Amino acid sequence: MDDFAYTRADRAETALHLATQPRTRFIAGGTDILKLMKDGVERPEHLIDVNALPLDGVRETRQRIELGALSRMSDVAAHPAVRRRLPVLAQALLAGASPQLRNMASLGGNLLQRTQCWYFRDAAMPCNKRSPGSGCPAIEGRNRWHAILGGSDRCIAVHPSDLAVALTALQATVHTLHADGPRQIPIADFYLLPGDTPHRETVLRPGELITKIDVPITSLAAGSRYLKVRDRAMFEFAVVSVAACIQLRDGEVSQASLAFGGVAPRPWRSPAAEQALTGRPLNTASIRAAGAALVREARPRQDNAFKVPLVQRALAEALGRLGETG
Repeated sequence: MDDFAYTRADRAETALHLATQPRTRFIAGGTDILKLMKDGVERPEHLIDVNALPLDGVRETRQRIELGALSRMSDVAAHPAVRRRLPVLAQALLAGASPQLRNMASLGGNLLQRTQCWYFRDAAMPCNKRSPGSGCPAIEGRNRWHAILGGSDRCIAVHPSDLAVALTALQATVHTLHADGPRQIPIADFYLLPGDTPHRETVLRPGELITKIDVPITSLAAGSRYLKVRDRAMFEFAVVSVAACIQLRDGEVSQASLAFGGVAPRPWRSPAAEQALTGRPLNTASIRAAGAALVREARPRQDNAFKVPLVQRALAEALGRLGETG
C-alpha cells in the first residue's frame, strides 16, 4: 500500500475544503476502499475520515424516510420503520454482506463501492475502468459474472450494490454536498453506463459528498420484495437480483417498479417489464411477458448466457411471492 495522509474532519466545511486537493478520497467504514488500496487498484494520497460529521440516523415522516449517508447497513436494516415501510430495502441490506461488514459499512460508501470484476480488481490486468484505453479482457475472456444489459465494447462489468438496486426500485433521491453547494440527484440519474468512459461511474463531481438518501413512502414501497441469486448461500455478490415493488388493485397490477442487479453496469430499471405487468392480473402470462420484455435487448457473452433465463426466473419468483402476500 502506498503512503497516504489521513485527516479526521469534524466539520463538513473542513472535509469539502480538503477534498479540493487532487487524489483525495472520503472514508467512512472503509470496507471497500481499503481493500482496493491494498490491492494497488486505488492510490489516494489523502484520506478524509468523515465519521465525525452529523450524517447518520434514520428519520421517518408520513411522506418519506431519510437515511443518513453515514448510517451503518446493519442499523438501517434493523430499524422498525424501514422493516415495516420499506421491506425491499431491509431485505437488500441483509442480503448485501456478512454481519461484520454490515456493522462497519456506511450507506454512502455502499452506493459508491466499485465493481467486483476480477479484471478490475487485479492491478496487473488491463482494464478500461481502472486505466482508460487499456482494454477490457472480460469481453473475450472469463465473463460469467458480467453484464448482459447496458454494457459497451469498452466495459461489461456489473454494479455490485444490493442497496442501490432496492433504492432504484423505490425511486429514491441522493442528496450531496459540494464546495459549490448542495444538490439532489434522483438515483435513476446517479449511475452512468460505461459507453466510451467506463472510468466514470457516477455523476458525482470531485470532492462531492453524499449526505443522505431520501426514500418516498408509497403504496409501491409497502408491497415490495428483494430476491438475490448467488453462488453461495451467504455473503456473496449477486449473480442476478430483483427488487420488485407492485401495487395490486381489484386483482390487477395498478403500478409496478422493477430494478435488477448482477445484469448491468448500473442498477437496471426496466420500464418495458413494468409496462408488461401494469393493467393486467399478476399471473403466469403477465409475469412471462414482463420477463421477456426485460431481456429483449440482452447481449449475453460466451460465459453468461445463463443469466438471460435466470433473471426471468428470479423475477417470476419475486413477483409470485408478492402475489401470495398481496
